[in-house]
Amino acid sequence: SGFYQWRNRIPSARSRQNDRLKQCIFKLFSEHNGMAGSPMITADLHDDPDFCNVSENRVARLMRKMGLKCKTLKKWVVTTDSKHNEPVAPNLLNRKFDVKIPNTVWVSDITYLKVGRHWYYLTVFIDLFSRSIVGWDLSRSLERHSVIRALKKAIMRRQPGRGLMIHSDRGVQYASQDFKKVLNTHGYIQSISRKGNCWDNAVAESFFHTLKTQLIYHIRLYNFREAERILFKYIEIYYNQRRKHSTNGWKTPAHCEQEWYNLKKVA
Repeated sequence: SGFYQWRNRIPSARSRQNDRLKQCIFKLFSEHNGMAGSPMITADLHDDPDFCNVSENRVARLMRKMGLKCKTLKKWVVTTDSKHNEPVAPNLLNRKFDVKIPNTVWVSDITYLKVGRHWYYLTVFIDLFSRSIVGWDLSRSLERHSVIRALKKAIMRRQPGRGLMIHSDRGVQYASQDFKKVLNTHGYIQSISRKGNCWDNAVAESFFHTLKTQLIYHIRLYNFREAERILFKYIEIYYNQRRKHSTNGWKTPAHCEQEWYNLKKVA
């Protein structure tokens, strides 16, 4: 009986590995602010040579034992002001969100953020190829100039060629003559969601969902500059560089694009 007591006191190799694995899972889960399920955690673990073969089922089982559950997303609130008399472009994108080449289709949307006692407005432009946020702007008012600033930042950053499609909802900012003038100057094509179809712009809506559930709902923003600083850290450092996407084969936007450009050089 002494032998069996001795044997049972020594943790098995599997048990020791599970202990290390649980530590890594908890660290990754915390880095994602509780907004990562077992598929994303598994993809992150595969970057570690010690856990490159760990299965998602094993990760999911350990997460259940640890009580780690991905936060659910709240229902979004529509901020679109589509009650205007400006002519709108047709829905050319037609929910074709699977794009094979960078800088061929961007989607854009606006959401509101509570900062102190005020509401501020965040505009983003997203490249459908990698889900990278290519341009964004925070504004104190829901105006067309903020959308144009975000677009110009994206253009300066990415230098896309003529023929780029830019899709958005039916908001008055996107239907404005000033916005259309920028598109026409650069030879870009405009696509607008159908009336009452938020799913036509689902990728942009999904980003705002993630941003709010993962970050905004858990912090208090006191002023405009602080909000800009926190958004910069989330978008530029975490979302574009760190957060893996299932649509990218569980790669980050930065990794997905770098891989594409590397393959292009070889070809």
